Amino acid sequence: MASDIPDTMQAIAITAPGGPEVLALTEWPVPQPAPGEVLVRVSHAGVNRPDCLQRRGLYPPPTGASPLPGLEIAGEIVALGEGVDPGELGKRVCALVSGGGYAEYCLARPEHCLPVPDGLPMAEAAALPETLFTVWHNVFQRGFARDGETLLVHGGTSGIGTMAIKLAKLFDMRVIVTCGSEEKCDAARALGADRAINYKAEDFSARVLDITEGRGCDLVLDMVAGDYTQRNLDCLAEDGRIVVIATLGGPKADINLLKLMMKRQSITGSTLRARPDVVKGMIADEIFREVWPLVESGELRPAMDRVFPLAEAAAAHARMEAGAHIGKIVLEVASL
Repeated sequence: MASDIPDTMQAIAITAPGGPEVLALTEWPVPQPAPGEVLVRVSHAGVNRPDCLQRRGLYPPPTGASPLPGLEIAGEIVALGEGVDPGELGKRVCALVSGGGYAEYCLARPEHCLPVPDGLPMAEAAALPETLFTVWHNVFQRGFARDGETLLVHGGTSGIGTMAIKLAKLFDMRVIVTCGSEEKCDAARALGADRAINYKAEDFSARVLDITEGRGCDLVLDMVAGDYTQRNLDCLAEDGRIVVIATLGGPKADINLLKLMMKRQSITGSTLRARPDVVKGMIADEIFREVWPLVESGELRPAMDRVFPLAEAAAAHARMEAGAHIGKIVLEVASL
């Protein structure tokens, strides 16, 4: 590694399973890049719900991944593992990582990195990878989204939800979202959603059918599952697709398969963190071709909620779990 890289770094560790208070700023060894890896000096790290689940002991890191939380970062590549192109050194990148983002230095794979264009603040760059990989893979690759279709997104003001709104609208889709308050519905519409439904005040399934004049939506991006599943199917059009990316409402569902068969509907789902490196690299490559020009031109930017100092990671987690945020929560690690 380069001589100016220290042996230790500041990092947020999970001291025990529990609430936000178990996150502690600690001294941690700087990781060394293995063959095919790069070391990134981290400027900012995104905060995501899987980080909260890991903190509670419900989402352990994959074998070989850092035990530190943090699945997306932005920063500068400062050291290379064996076999990495020397031209990667010094690049400003944002990256999807398997863990370790809440730290001054983090390992990444170059094929999971995307270049940070001029004019994109590093805080916003760090807010892109996890949501962009998730939305692109699930809405467009697994959900087979097409121009002119209607997409229903649950959790419309979350990091994933706000990215789904922005990306779907850039690809000429009609977007309906559900939110938990009128304030959040207003925020979702301001971000580009065509319609926003307050699920605490209305039956979202019936309302989607009203909005679509009985036809239903073509695709659902679902973070709830549980008893939402049949309600999603009820407002899904013929040949419609549901893509499940989280189970906040529970991992089991009771559904009417006869209705599903008669309307030729399908349900799929995925998780991203434990997928093979080659799969994530293929997703990154397609994002670079199909989406990154929109980032470079300024047409696509993440919806930002708040930026917390690294030492206040506990406060960032508390804000996420309170559900008051609109868009992405990010940690500032260092100024680059």
